[in-house]
Amino acid sequence: MGELTAVTGPDGLARCPWATHHDDERDYHDAEWGVRVAGEAAWFERLTLEAFQSGLSWRTILLKRPAFRAAFADFDVDTVARFDEHDVERLMGDASIVRNRRKIDAAVTNARAAVALRTDGGLEAMVLAHRPEPGPAPRVVGDVPASTPESLALSRALKKAGFAHVGPTTMYALMQATGLVDDHLEGCHRRGAGQP
Repeated sequence: MGELTAVTGPDGLARCPWATHHDDERDYHDAEWGVRVAGEAAWFERLTLEAFQSGLSWRTILLKRPAFRAAFADFDVDTVARFDEHDVERLMGDASIVRNRRKIDAAVTNARAAVALRTDGGLEAMVLAHRPEPGPAPRVVGDVPASTPESLALSRALKKAGFAHVGPTTMYALMQATGLVDDHLEGCHRRGAGQP
């Protein structure tokens, strides 16, 4: 698996190997993965979805994304921060999302922490402050790390600010998804496309 390079699809475009099996993954890869987001709700959504993805396939989360948006009030931080035990039980009974109490509790905890973080610049500013310097294009899948010193530092900073379920691997996935790092493989037609 580590030696996989960009794969050319039937449309003649080369893509990262993970984006070549299903149309929904291809569309996400081509339109969103590695593209900068803006605004608290967008950052909170990506943080929450990456936390829910931990231990699961990204496609599982991608297919449930509309349900997650509905369940978590379009990731409005103030609304989710007000969720109580009744809301947690409601979410635990919602088969359209991933029903993991630890992850649901973490989403509510993280919304409350994001509200508190506004006095120090907010969630977006905290994540952007940990953006690494651009590196060389990974040639093969095995060149892409699971975590980095920057994702470890972000994990520690978020935990110190009261966030939960924000380990360094999950934070590196957040950095990849939001364009803080460009891990599109060398030859992938999206390499460099999402950078500001």
